[in-house]
Amino acid sequence: MTTVSSSLIPDLAAIVGTQYVIWKPEDLLVYEYDGSIDKATPQAVVLPRTAEEVAEVVRIANRHGVYIVARGAGTSLSGGAVPLRNSVVIALTRLTELIEVDAENRVAIVEPGMINLQLSQKVSHLGLFYAPDPASQKTCTIGGNVGENAGGPHCLALGVTTNHVLGLEVVLADGSLVWLGAAQRESTGYDLRGAFVGSEGTFGIITKIAVRLLPKPEAIHSMLAAFTTMDAASDTVAEIIAAGMVPSALEMMDRKTIDAVEPFYHPGYPAAAEAVLIVEVDGLIESVEEQTEAVLGICRKHGAMEIREADDEETRAKLWETRKGAIGAYGTIAPTYYLVDGVVPRTKLREVLQQVDQIAAELNVTVANVFHAGDGNIHPAILFNERNPSEVKQAILAGARILEACVAAGGALSGEHGIGIEKQAYMPLVFTEDDLESMSRLRTAFIGEQPDDAPIGVPSLSERFNPGKVFPGGAIHGEAYGISAESFRPTGTSDWQ
Repeated sequence: MTTVSSSLIPDLAAIVGTQYVIWKPEDLLVYEYDGSIDKATPQAVVLPRTAEEVAEVVRIANRHGVYIVARGAGTSLSGGAVPLRNSVVIALTRLTELIEVDAENRVAIVEPGMINLQLSQKVSHLGLFYAPDPASQKTCTIGGNVGENAGGPHCLALGVTTNHVLGLEVVLADGSLVWLGAAQRESTGYDLRGAFVGSEGTFGIITKIAVRLLPKPEAIHSMLAAFTTMDAASDTVAEIIAAGMVPSALEMMDRKTIDAVEPFYHPGYPAAAEAVLIVEVDGLIESVEEQTEAVLGICRKHGAMEIREADDEETRAKLWETRKGAIGAYGTIAPTYYLVDGVVPRTKLREVLQQVDQIAAELNVTVANVFHAGDGNIHPAILFNERNPSEVKQAILAGARILEACVAAGGALSGEHGIGIEKQAYMPLVFTEDDLESMSRLRTAFIGEQPDDAPIGVPSLSERFNPGKVFPGGAIHGEAYGISAESFRPTGTSDWQ
C-alpha cells in the first residue's frame, strides 16, 4: 500500500479548496464502490472544477507518487471506478458545462461530468439529440461513457459512444493538456481519439468532449410484444434482422425481469408471458409505417400473445420505463446483482440463452435477463446476497461460465461495460499473449516510460491511471469478499474449478 504523505491533503486543498478534498475514512466510504460488486477505499477524493485544476492535481499526485482514478457518477458495472492500490480519486462531477453547441454542424462540446440525458434535453429545442443512451442515462456521465465506450438500447442502428465522439481534451500522465481528434467531423493522422475511447481511464483523464449530434427523426413508432417463451422472442429478433431491417432499438426482458418491474411500474404484462420484446423504428414517415407493419407481422407469426404500440412521447416513455428501470427493480428479488455483459452472434442468441438457464440451474443461482437483443449484447443479471460468501462465489462462477459460453459461441467478453476488474482474468480466452503485449504498449505510448532514476516505491507510470484494470493479474474479481485467484481458472472449455 502506498504511504500517505502528510502534505498530500494540504497540497490538493491548495488547488481546489479545502471543501473539495475528501479524506476522512467515514466520508471515503461512498467512493469505495461503483455499480459492480468490487470495492476498495481511496486515500483521498478531489473534486476539481476546471481542466487546469485537473492537470494540477495530476502533477501533485505525481510528486507524491500516488495512483490516480478518474470517476464520474460511479455507474460502471465492471469495477472501472473502483480505486485500487490506495489511489487518489479525481471526481469530475463538478465539470458539468455544455460549453458550445454548433447546431449547423451538429457538434457540441461538453465537460465530462455532464449527465448523459441532459445533453439531449439541452439541444432538443434545436431539433437535435445525442444518440448513445445507456440504461443509466439519467445518472451516468458522458465522460464515463467515453471511458467505457458505453452503448444503450438505441445504439443498434446508430452505433455506440465511439461513433459519436469527434475529439477529446485530455490530461496526460505528466499533467499536460492536449486535444485528440478535433471538434469537426474529419481529422487526419492516427486516430488517437479512437484509441482513447474505451480505454477505461488507463490512458489519461478526459476534461472536454466534442460530440456528434443527430437530427431528431421525422417519425418514431414503438412496439411491445409479449411471448409465451424466450425461444419465440429470440426467433422473432432473428427474423426481424434477417428481413433486412435495423430497428433503432430491439430489447428483451425475461419472466424474472417482468416479475421485478411489476411492483414498481405496474405495466400489467400477461401472466403467461415468459418474454417481452420492445422494438422501435424511426425515420421518414413512410419508412416507419412500412417497417412497423413488417415487425408486427413477424411478432404475430411467432405467436405474440399481446402487442402494444406507441407513437407519442408520453406513451413511448411509459412503454420504455420498465426496460430503463429494470436493473434497479431487481432489488425486489435479491439485495445484490452482478450484471454480466457478453456478446453473441444474433444467430446464437437462442442457444446461448438456453446455456445461461442451464448454468443457473447447475449452480443453483437466480439469473434474470434484460438485454440488447438486436446486436446480441446479453446482460444476464445474477441475483444474490452479498452477505453470504458462498452466494458471492457462486455468482462469480456463474458469470465466468456465461462469459465463456459467449466466447465459445463466437462472441466477445464485453459489448459496453468494459473489462475493468471483472473480466481481466478471462482476457486470454479471446486474446493471445502477443495481443495483450501490444495493448500494454499502447498504454505506454500514452503514459510514457518510467524514468531510470525514479525513486523506489513510486508507482510505475505505465499504471499511474486506474491501476489494476483491464490486463490479467491486475486484480481479483470479488477479492473484497474473500475470493482468491485460485478459485477460478479460465480454460477455454466448460471445465472451471
